[in-house]
Amino acid sequence: IILSTMGRKMLIVGLGNPGREYEKTRHNAGFIAMDFFAYKKGVGFVEKHGGLFNKIRIGDNEVFLLKPLTYMNNSGQSVIQVVNFYKINPSDVVVMHDDMDIPAGEVKYKTKGSAGGHNGIKSIIAHLGTQEFKRVKIGVSKPDEITVIDHVLGKFSKEERKLIDNVIETNVYRFLDQYTQSNEKDAFDKVISKLANDIK
Repeated sequence: IILSTMGRKMLIVGLGNPGREYEKTRHNAGFIAMDFFAYKKGVGFVEKHGGLFNKIRIGDNEVFLLKPLTYMNNSGQSVIQVVNFYKINPSDVVVMHDDMDIPAGEVKYKTKGSAGGHNGIKSIIAHLGTQEFKRVKIGVSKPDEITVIDHVLGKFSKEERKLIDNVIETNVYRFLDQYTQSNEKDAFDKVISKLANDIK
């Protein structure tokens, strides 16, 4: 009997805007999470497929990392290039992005759903032709007295940045680390519930 473990192809996307002026803004929470994951894995990025890209092997899995350089509202243009070129199933795409409906320092995981007003997600749904891709929603809180645009394009306060870095390190990274190692079909849900129990 030959026992073979079939690896999976998965695409991990961190959303944000390119350029120095956007570097530490709330809208770039996905870029920040991706940078931390890549740093922990000891890899960098090359410019390819309309973004900053790399391909790494984790266990039996081929893991593709992407930070679209198309600006947030056109993120789907870069994502679809990678999906088509490497023949990745949309359900094996995980997108990390900022979410104003979640308090800073918290994170939510979703297996699918609408864009919820997020233009980057809207673009990815339009290009993939489906909502069936996974999300890691990093909380950036709601604005108090400023417009949504000013809030998401504004820089994190020192306190907020501490919260964001902490949730990325203790939660998002741990999730990605375990998820990318698993070749089980329902890895997303399994890792989330394991994480929830560990963090309690």
